[in-house]
Amino acid sequence: MHPPFHGDDAVPPLPPNAPRMRPNRFARGLGRAVLRLGGWRVAGAFPDLPKLVLIGAPHSSNWDGVWGIAVKLALGLDVRILGKHQLFWGPLGPLMRALGVIAVNRNAARGVVDQVAARFHASDRFWIGIAPEGTRKPVERWKTGFWKIAHEAGVPVLPVYFHYPDRVIGIGPPFQTGDDLEHDLAQLRAFYRPWQGKHHGTP
Repeated sequence: MHPPFHGDDAVPPLPPNAPRMRPNRFARGLGRAVLRLGGWRVAGAFPDLPKLVLIGAPHSSNWDGVWGIAVKLALGLDVRILGKHQLFWGPLGPLMRALGVIAVNRNAARGVVDQVAARFHASDRFWIGIAPEGTRKPVERWKTGFWKIAHEAGVPVLPVYFHYPDRVIGIGPPFQTGDDLEHDLAQLRAFYRPWQGKHHGTP
């Protein structure tokens, strides 16, 4: 287990190849202040990779998003998330894009997996974050979209966990998908077994 970062170093340094947001000292200060006030810190280090699918679990509370966004702001890390294209209507469009949301059309001839994989192929640097549980409620099975996207794009999966007893957001080792979906899911879920969400245990 990696030691956590503390105080002003509550987040690890960002590696050179990670995608970055436009420099914004206010946003970085806000993110660090939220983590400091909440008593949260980050354990581990992000890999120096230009493309990956980041998964976050256990996901049991809306607070997960608050702490995750705080880390993103504190680092200036450009991690995208998926959103329905209807959310980009009118004045919401600029706000969604500023938050790092990318529009996907679930009714398009090319499915979501193909749309996101195409985004990977068209980008020099691209990280996307997905909650594999798909809901805050306990689930027996994860949704497999994150695996399909990573496999189709040929990029690794980066497991990140929320461990509420110690208020730690931990970064695991990059995981390269193979040809056996069920085997890969079992390995990833085994990685998450020690970590506990806010309202229920391991995924």
